[in-house]
Amino acid sequence: MAELNPVVVCLSRSGQATALCIASAIGAPVHGREGRCDRADAYFPNALDHVRMLFQAGHPVIGVCAAGILVRAVAPVLADKRVEPPVIAVPDDGSAVVPLLGGHHGANRLAKEIAEVLGRQAAITTAGDVALGVALDEPPVGWRLKNPEDAKSVMMAMLSGEKLIIEGENIWDLETGDGPVRLVSSEAPVEASADTLVYHPQRFVLGLGCARGCDVSEMWNLVQDSLAKANIAREAVACVTSLDLKGDEPAMIETARRLGVPFRLFDAATLEAEASRLLNPSDVVFAEVGCHGVSEGAALAATGSDAVLVVEKVKTANATCAIARAPEVITELAGRSRGKLSIVGIGPGQHTWRTPEASQLIAQAEELVGYGLYIDILGPLAAGKTRSDFPLGGEEDRCRYALEQAGKGKNVALICSGDAGIYAMGALVFELLDRDADALGVSDAAKRVEVVSTPGVSALQGAAARAGAPLGHDFCAISLSDLLTPREDILKRLNAAAEGDFVIAFYNPVSKRRRTLLAEARDILLQHRPADTPVMLASSLGRPEEYVRYRKLSELEVDEVDMLTVVLVGSSHSKLAQLGEGPRMYTPRGYARKIDGDLAK
Repeated sequence: MAELNPVVVCLSRSGQATALCIASAIGAPVHGREGRCDRADAYFPNALDHVRMLFQAGHPVIGVCAAGILVRAVAPVLADKRVEPPVIAVPDDGSAVVPLLGGHHGANRLAKEIAEVLGRQAAITTAGDVALGVALDEPPVGWRLKNPEDAKSVMMAMLSGEKLIIEGENIWDLETGDGPVRLVSSEAPVEASADTLVYHPQRFVLGLGCARGCDVSEMWNLVQDSLAKANIAREAVACVTSLDLKGDEPAMIETARRLGVPFRLFDAATLEAEASRLLNPSDVVFAEVGCHGVSEGAALAATGSDAVLVVEKVKTANATCAIARAPEVITELAGRSRGKLSIVGIGPGQHTWRTPEASQLIAQAEELVGYGLYIDILGPLAAGKTRSDFPLGGEEDRCRYALEQAGKGKNVALICSGDAGIYAMGALVFELLDRDADALGVSDAAKRVEVVSTPGVSALQGAAARAGAPLGHDFCAISLSDLLTPREDILKRLNAAAEGDFVIAFYNPVSKRRRTLLAEARDILLQHRPADTPVMLASSLGRPEEYVRYRKLSELEVDEVDMLTVVLVGSSHSKLAQLGEGPRMYTPRGYARKIDGDLAK
């Protein structure tokens, strides 16, 4: 999970001063409880739900409230302490700072920072921090622990009084002795074990080049061989780099993934600025891409003016690799990322219908793009983020903009209602990517971004859940908007669905200008199913103004439907059961024969 900005959660006016002090010091937004706070960046109605949502999205949470509230909020979703974000409790008066979760995932460090601002002592409870003052599984920035799984056993040995041997740089400033426990710092590969922790300084950068479509194994074998011959540990690599035209090369992307490091890109002009330092400049490469060397140039550009090439360009039939070494550990990465566009369906409305993955992608995004109402629905999750609102009808503009912003190296989320792949922006994004630039497609940089789609609860699913189980047998969805789809095609699909006796979910049933197709659909369906076929009308699903009602097919009127309404028309077998709590709609799948013992007949 990507590291995200912390959020300070405040539940009462008595804690506002403390919350604002913390937020100002660490550069975090304040989320306040509705009706109880009046100086927050965003507001929420339910504390447990909101804290749980932030936690699942990956935000470190600093709760200015009772610790028990935070514990109850996150307890149901605790799963893996190695990736879960910090949770810190601070009372309203700021008299204590208690890291509850994520002690060695940044919580202790953040708690100490907050405590210093408040003039208090952080209540650290993790054994290593208390006894030794260090967290061996959380090395300084720019260092990487090869075997974090052994940190616990080493820490326990040290707490039991075992002596410590430090080999290489003493990054912890601990006293060295002659015992069985070893802390080793090395650029070279070192064997780790249950009593030996190995730390590697990330001073090296891989510069890669390749022919289009290079096989992953060819690239990976070249990288492994290059590191081995130079006696460089793979954990000492800070990042993988290349020319921006190679941003979507699977071999490079996979190499970075296997190494567990970022993939950074440079334009040709930046790489050409390194021409005087190249050991293997090439006029052929310059003629093709505008710089005299990709692998060497990228490695040098990423490591700075004082860096040196420790592995000059080596190549196979389709790949090249060079390695540069920076004089100090690399804590800030040069170049830009590949860029990422997340196509996110947020469901019909209420946040409890939004998937955890959707919340994570939104939380990780630098910029939110979408129809303004959809971004508003996100509430506090959108607070503090750059947002680019587009009106209804601006679908192409918003998709094109989102792709181009991602092409600049940004992490962008395109916000859609329901499921982004169902009558939403997903298809348009891929249509733009599929077009050439001279055919009104998007730029080359935009074509190379990472595109991620996450499923969402579609309106038909939300409506079905409210109704009961109307989609219990074969069903289909039909959009009645003829703005983009020819009317004749819609009528053809209506007739086919009617003859096939499908349960039908009608999307975009009407608008201010489109008023006739829903009535035509009703009349077509009445030719194939009974007049009393149940119909569900669900408006503003998942929102405070949600309105659900049932009609008979013959009584369906256009005037009680608007653009925020989903119309579910049952099949000839659909039922409207009158239960104690009210009517519930369902479509039998055929179990009656089994229940009644008729399957053998």
